[in-house]
Amino acid sequence: MSPRPEPLLPEQFGPLQGVRILSTGTIVAQPFAAALAAEMGAEVIQIERPNVGDVTRSLANGENGEGPTINHLWAQDRRNTFYTTLDFATPEGKDIFLRLIEGVDIWMESSKAGTYSNWGLDDETVLAVNPALIITHVSGYGQTGHPDYLNRASYDPIGQAFGGTMGITGSPDPEPPMTSRPLAADYTTSQMCLWSTLAAYIYALRTGQGQVIDLAQYEAVHKVLSGTMVEYFSSGVNPERRGNKSGRSQPFGSYQAQDGWLVIAALGTVFDKVCEVLNLDTDDGYWEEARLNLESIPGIEFDAILRGWVEEHTVEEVVKIMNAAQVGCSPVMTPKDIAEDPHYKAREVHTEWDDLQLGRKIKGIGVIPKFSETPGKIWRGSAPLGHDNEAIYRHFLGLESAELESLRERGII
Repeated sequence: MSPRPEPLLPEQFGPLQGVRILSTGTIVAQPFAAALAAEMGAEVIQIERPNVGDVTRSLANGENGEGPTINHLWAQDRRNTFYTTLDFATPEGKDIFLRLIEGVDIWMESSKAGTYSNWGLDDETVLAVNPALIITHVSGYGQTGHPDYLNRASYDPIGQAFGGTMGITGSPDPEPPMTSRPLAADYTTSQMCLWSTLAAYIYALRTGQGQVIDLAQYEAVHKVLSGTMVEYFSSGVNPERRGNKSGRSQPFGSYQAQDGWLVIAALGTVFDKVCEVLNLDTDDGYWEEARLNLESIPGIEFDAILRGWVEEHTVEEVVKIMNAAQVGCSPVMTPKDIAEDPHYKAREVHTEWDDLQLGRKIKGIGVIPKFSETPGKIWRGSAPLGHDNEAIYRHFLGLESAELESLRERGII
């Protein structure tokens, strides 16, 4: 095994400094996991298809003749990353990939089961080159399982539908089931991808033993179904969609005020605080049934009283009164509301950075969460397709200009 190349990052920062990740997936679920690591200091190399790139780049012209723009998702999610191109299906591309693998700690990818094996890059071959490597396969349905499922395509709404969250999200029949936006299945899978990969990496640091992670998108979604499946297996309950009502206690949902929507959530004894706001006497126990039995006469009556009270006030008034009473309450925030909110500003949630594709500064969500001793940072935004080919292949593999030009002409990079 060749000596590990020195870092190419402009500077070392964050809790993941020194970690090197090779990312070869597309769209959101896996690449966003790598991008999260990059914001915490990991050195991330993203490989895309030569002359094609990731579909989520969506390069287009700006409005009113403002020049080039890019998919806003791409600009937000693809920062701090080195961008290269490589065709794995060629013998030379396979060789270049394996040479890169020698010097990384983690390889993340997203594809249907067996894709890389068909290119001669099965797990055994890759681990033979770097035994301490963590390999994380992200796919719609997993690397193993029922053969009828493994080659199925999957995108965010497919993951939500097959994983089970879509079936319990939305208003009751006959209204259609709803997907959770934006891209809840993809982003849930990203978080699952990163934490599991880092868990395996910690084990590899202790033992020198790499391993393979098989993450199916629908399983990442299914994992956050709370007690839904326990309830089904225990009592056969197949829950119906309830909209924004919890179905188990109240108040716990959305309510319409004079000028907009808000959410009120009160569990346990906080229910009594809501009653105090509504001037309802809780001493005789009448309203206690309303808290847990939503279909009872007190339950229906309480809901009507609360909704009537909210409708008589503005969103700002309800939020102020309820929070003063220590009842959970928030406006349903729009992007405009969020951009102007003093708490978002006080916590510096949004920031500016330089985007190389646009050639200008843009503003969006900064690095979350905040670390006291090893904070993450944004050292650059997204970059054009193959922007770092020369830097990466020279630095990590020692390729010279003539070799790179030959590889480029033949479509290998």
